[in-house]
Amino acid sequence: MIRKANPRRYQLALPGIERKTLAFGEHTLMTEFRMRKGSSLPTHAHPQEQSGYLVSGCIRLTIGRRSSEVHPGGSWSIPGGTRHRAVILEDSVAIEVFSPVREDYLPRAQRMRTTPAITPAKAKDLRRR
Repeated sequence: MIRKANPRRYQLALPGIERKTLAFGEHTLMTEFRMRKGSSLPTHAHPQEQSGYLVSGCIRLTIGRRSSEVHPGGSWSIPGGTRHRAVILEDSVAIEVFSPVREDYLPRAQRMRTTPAITPAKAKDLRRR
């Protein structure tokens, strides 16, 4: 499936942080985050593995007990179940991939058609629609 850029698909995730699901498949989901300077993502964990790439800006990312400033071109990988947080030091854009698919990040129309846990077969069916 190919999706065209659409500036209206952003959703407020937290104050100062917007997200847009770019694409998803059977095992992965890719999201763009736009983050304003001074905002933060509180400490949390989820079962999905998360890999990211900072397109622009600067963030302080804490994964487990390790904290580091990330600049454009920097990337990271967070194992599923690992506590992490971010403080946004400059207006920033990041691209992140989650595996397995985060159902809560699926476009609303697909979310309404799924069961609480997305299965590989269900993800394949969603891609066909």
